Amino acid sequence: MSAFSRFTPLVQSLPSTIPFVGPEAIERQRGRPVAARIGANESGFGPAPSVLSAMGAAATGIWQYNDPENFELKQALARHLGTQPANLAIGEGIDGLLGQIVRMVIEPGLPVVTSLGGYPTFNFHVAGHGGRLVTVPYVNDREDLDGLLAAVRREDAPLVYFANPDNPMGSWWDADSVVAFARALPQTCLLVLDEAYGETAPAGTIPAISALIGMPNVIRTRTFSKAYGLAGARVGYVIGTPETAQAFDKIRNHFGMNRIGTAAALAALADQDYLADVLGKIAASRKRIAGIATANGLKPLPSATNFVAIDCGKDAVFARAIVDRLMADHGIFIRMPGVAPLNRCIRISTGPEEEMMLLEEALPKVIESLGRQ
Repeated sequence: MSAFSRFTPLVQSLPSTIPFVGPEAIERQRGRPVAARIGANESGFGPAPSVLSAMGAAATGIWQYNDPENFELKQALARHLGTQPANLAIGEGIDGLLGQIVRMVIEPGLPVVTSLGGYPTFNFHVAGHGGRLVTVPYVNDREDLDGLLAAVRREDAPLVYFANPDNPMGSWWDADSVVAFARALPQTCLLVLDEAYGETAPAGTIPAISALIGMPNVIRTRTFSKAYGLAGARVGYVIGTPETAQAFDKIRNHFGMNRIGTAAALAALADQDYLADVLGKIAASRKRIAGIATANGLKPLPSATNFVAIDCGKDAVFARAIVDRLMADHGIFIRMPGVAPLNRCIRISTGPEEEMMLLEEALPKVIESLGRQ
């Protein structure tokens, strides 16, 4: 018996994939270090000094397991959000939580509705649990709420994924539209409302906690990876009814959280002044990226996130060439959406001014070189 045949038929049928190729892999492939890491939607502004101090203090206790109940972090989050600890579950970033949500709801063959070109890691988990993806195209570079609702009803889908604000386009819907969408869904369908970029969104985008907290078929996912600058710490959480939150205890890795990451999240919540400062820097950097794009004949799309999607005005081949040449010739790491027609765009994360200066210098050279080909 070969080692391969020991795997389940589902695992045997799946390709070996990584939803996102990281800058480290690109460095290894190209033999060139990344000079500007503005492609992964991390926060190049980093965490607060108070957070770094808390992480250092926590490091001395790293020989201990983290509290498997995540009691202190749930208490702090509940106070911050204006809800109860029972409405929360903690996990290893939104990516880990999405895998648990799919596992709780989806059996092989069941339909799962999402947007065509939306967050690929969610699709990865659906495939890994044998679900059948049903995708709805974007309309005007924005997730189609009416289309998603129609697909749920048509397929009798038990799960639908909707990110607000959206990755990879940076678009967003207002809170009233989000709540109306949630209320229109059948009670048999669980809505995953991904709010990873909630902190960077304009006022009126994120529904109040009270607007959705009593709905058993809504689960909201949030993270410390973006505005708080803790992508490497892997700290995420969900907001739902107590029954939904408690369901995670049946399947989660109870020792999955690490003590340093938990200490970082607690300190980040306590330092809202630093968060406000970073949000100002993100907004300024979005304008900087938009200005650089416009100066080079490209069209920046409105963004409620910590990145800007830029319409390159041609096709995916041209957009891919910009991505590849920026890295190969200048060490600037950016990404692009993976599905047409979104893949006519590139996507650039906000970051410190020194990285924006590198982009400003390199982009016209790349576009000029491509025009000569």
